[in-house]
Amino acid sequence: MGGSLGCHRSIPKDPTDFSCAKRKFSAACNFGHILVNQERLNINTATEEELMTLPGVNRTVAQNIVEYRDCIGGFKKVEDLALVSGIGATKLEAIKLEICVSSRTSSSQHSPSSLRKDLDHQSCTGININTATPAQLMSIRGISEKIAKNIVVYRAEHGPFKSIEDLVRVNHINSSLLDKIRFQVFVERSRAPSTNTNGGLTCTTKSHPSPTSFSFRSDDLDLPPGGPTQIISVRPNVEPPPGLRDGRPVMRLATWSLQGCSCDKANNPGVKEVVCMTLLENDIKLLAVQDLLDVFSLYVVVQFCAELNQGTLASVRNWKWPRGLWKSIVSEKPIGHSSKGVSYCGFLWDSSSGIDLKDAAVLESSAVTGNGNYTYPHFYLAHFFVGSYELTVVNVHMQGAASPGESNGKNHNTDEVKCQCLSPSIHETLKGEKELVMLGDFGSPPQSSELDMLRKEKFCALVPSTQFTNISTRSPQGTHCLDNIWVSRSLKKICSGHCKVVREGLTNPWIPDNWSWGGVVSDHCPVVAEFYADVAPKELSRPGMAVVDRGDIVPKHER
Repeated sequence: MGGSLGCHRSIPKDPTDFSCAKRKFSAACNFGHILVNQERLNINTATEEELMTLPGVNRTVAQNIVEYRDCIGGFKKVEDLALVSGIGATKLEAIKLEICVSSRTSSSQHSPSSLRKDLDHQSCTGININTATPAQLMSIRGISEKIAKNIVVYRAEHGPFKSIEDLVRVNHINSSLLDKIRFQVFVERSRAPSTNTNGGLTCTTKSHPSPTSFSFRSDDLDLPPGGPTQIISVRPNVEPPPGLRDGRPVMRLATWSLQGCSCDKANNPGVKEVVCMTLLENDIKLLAVQDLLDVFSLYVVVQFCAELNQGTLASVRNWKWPRGLWKSIVSEKPIGHSSKGVSYCGFLWDSSSGIDLKDAAVLESSAVTGNGNYTYPHFYLAHFFVGSYELTVVNVHMQGAASPGESNGKNHNTDEVKCQCLSPSIHETLKGEKELVMLGDFGSPPQSSELDMLRKEKFCALVPSTQFTNISTRSPQGTHCLDNIWVSRSLKKICSGHCKVVREGLTNPWIPDNWSWGGVVSDHCPVVAEFYADVAPKELSRPGMAVVDRGDIVPKHER
């Protein structure tokens, strides 16, 4: 017991050393018979009682740490602790030198009480396959990137694994591979499972902590200065649109740049709640997303789809109307650039509303023009079946030059970041696409010269330059119009005329805002447009009505 336990404090046998301790213990936990010395505490394996030995951490805060840790699959750095309710920046500074983060998979990193628990639960060692990210799954010997993605997709479609043996149901995992990885993984259900029913499909899911599922006792809660003013998130009191316009069924399509959305960001329960509830409250059926980071971008959108389909967060689970059956796809290659590197684009859609994906592909273009002043963006083009017609959707993520006084929280270096414009070859690239919509982050207002090509091809921007699409806690009304939805001349005929920028419900107490709480999911707002779904073919393309107006009817190419 008295030996070193790596990152943990050691617990000596001599209780007389307690009088020499400088540790200030919480009154809620009595360690009078032992000393916990000044070695650092591993917050990834510490029990509630051990966490309560930290200054200012009471029983409630310790419970919050453990529940948040289970939700995200373990802390990756000490600073992540600031996201736990009851910690914040001030308290983190007070305890930062007394804590550390280490892998949960090493047996030498367990505390004495954790070791006793492992004797009772020998299977709970390694990586929890119900919460692990693709990167964590790839750390398992024998698990490739492809198998890791298969595990995540299976988990999103079928719910949490009930046992390790369920892994053989995942593509490319057989009994032989299962035997090799069995002792590196475990299945944990630390909370009582909840059974949810969605569209006749009943599934059992693990209840993750969320702003609306935690139970806090206000008398025990010790919030630091600058922390969230409220713990329970408040959603707009709205009912979803009726799905009809002038007596005709409509489909709502949207675009949303998620501002550097990584796996960690998607795992934040506040981010997950805002994204999912925004889709439900605004009856969005097809969403184009931009600025997804790293090669595991598929995991990001799968997280959102899994939440919409299974409803683990209280606000999503308690939604009174149908949530639908959501699917997703992400570009296999980077589409654009962000302040954190290359980024990917993707789509989420509700397949229960009559939307089905036909195909999708990345459209590449030349990197730089002859004079080197502009870079040409790539596009992510997808064909969707929407009701009675086929819709071509082009997902765009263009990089714009920094504007003086820009207040969206980005730091641009104009010497390194070059403004992008549409390639002159866009006409040939999209030749023959008729019912076409281009949407996303264009990096420029609709009247800018970078978008002259769209106006030349008879496209129409649904969001005017006077309507801003960015947002921040300091500038909630925005200052720029960078996101938009451009529709072809033929598609404009079936646009209902209703388009809006969503600004309500984009913040959450669990989303950091610098060193404070209650930030926005992204500095971009979702932009929503509405199209009629019951369209007869004669209402759409007629001779000479192709997107590219050259007088000839060009055949629609197949992918």
